Amino acid sequence: IGEAPRRTLYEVLGVPHTATPAQIKAAYYQQSFRFHPDRNAGSAAAAERFAAVSEAYRVLGSAALRRKYDLGALSREDVRGAPRPSGRAPAAPPPARAAATRGGPAPPPFDFDAFYRAHYGEQLEREQVLRARRERLRLCREEAAAQGRLRFLTDLTVGLVFVLVTSPCGFH
Repeated sequence: IGEAPRRTLYEVLGVPHTATPAQIKAAYYQQSFRFHPDRNAGSAAAAERFAAVSEAYRVLGSAALRRKYDLGALSREDVRGAPRPSGRAPAAPPPARAAATRGGPAPPPFDFDAFYRAHYGEQLEREQVLRARRERLRLCREEAAAQGRLRFLTDLTVGLVFVLVTSPCGFH
């Protein structure tokens, strides 16, 4: 009795050899979700399948390892050195934090005013223009009102003088 033929990594994930990286990733997510140890507590078969799916994705999810695998040149060392599949690229530390951890200068404090100007600068300018226009209009109205009062007082004074001069009881 011979050994059962070993399944290819493509068969483990259930994708064809022509699968795109997106198809491989989707198959990995589906299989890993289905066979994850947290969902199948105590099942040795599920744990074994989950490990096989993870290894298949570790190889087929990397363009370099997939090329080597397809050429038949993939070694155990290549697979051991490959990062574990997480579904996303490793995140780089933020630039300011990276500089600080390397002994570089401390990051500058956050400049809220610059942020506000950058995001709301046009709105601020429009509001300033409108505010200045309203102020000029207010000053013009006040000036017109003052001139109107002055004209009224002048007319009243002229009228009183005229009445007093022309009245029979007035000063002659």
